[in-house]
Amino acid sequence: MTAAPRFEGSAHYVATADLKLAVNAALTLQRPLLIKGEPGTGKTMLAEEVAAALDRPLLQWHVKSTTKAQQGLYEYDAVSRLRDSQLGDERVRDIHNYIVKGVLWQAFTAPEPVVLLIDEIDKADIEFPNDLLRELDRMEFYVYETREMVRALHRPLVIITSNNEKELPDAFLRRCFFHYIQFPDRDTMAQIVQVHYPHLKQELLAQALQTFYQLREVQGLKKKPSTSEFLDWLKLLMAEDIPPEALRSQDAKAIVPPLHGALLKNEQDVHLFERLVAMARMNR
Repeated sequence: MTAAPRFEGSAHYVATADLKLAVNAALTLQRPLLIKGEPGTGKTMLAEEVAAALDRPLLQWHVKSTTKAQQGLYEYDAVSRLRDSQLGDERVRDIHNYIVKGVLWQAFTAPEPVVLLIDEIDKADIEFPNDLLRELDRMEFYVYETREMVRALHRPLVIITSNNEKELPDAFLRRCFFHYIQFPDRDTMAQIVQVHYPHLKQELLAQALQTFYQLREVQGLKKKPSTSEFLDWLKLLMAEDIPPEALRSQDAKAIVPPLHGALLKNEQDVHLFERLVAMARMNR
């Protein structure tokens, strides 16, 4: 029996030990890896880095609220066939000319194993994951128009992400290996920053980390700032040459962070934070 390939992380992605263990478990079990976590914690990037580390092509299916499971398999373009028949096009004699292969078909028939990302599955209708149960379990599906069975030449590593916007069916969950990406602690976040901004001054990083995590602890925030938003904020701080002192205050809650629009993304949270700052200043 050939040993399953292993993911040991990459130079461009800080993967915790438990995350690497989850990826390798999915590879060993040959089951889809279901990744949940706060938006902006690197779920989509994980698939990109796993594909690069394993030297496999990456196929991506970004799910929307209107996405149907059938689109991932194939679609029959009956309208084009009707139009071509009216024009006397010889292509109409072969129905294969009007079968549009979806991303699962491409993954199943790829000449080498691929990584297949099904991104934000919870955006779609609740029936979406149920409609993919057989295909993801048995790695095959039937094309009724051409009367052929499409089977996977190589079982792809399927990585499915969810932002937990809705519960997924139990039958679907049973077929997956599950991992929840915990929000990075300060040490892990510092490692992530080092990957993206290796020349960032440590004094600025230390103060920015303190401000960022204090902001995340504010009670009542509708949307806590994420890792990706923290990285954007740091980029702006460096671009505007904001000194570490500008992030400091005698009372940590008595200062509005400069360029806070990179961290707070709705007016309710901005107003809440400004009220807390005003109250803190009054109580000095």
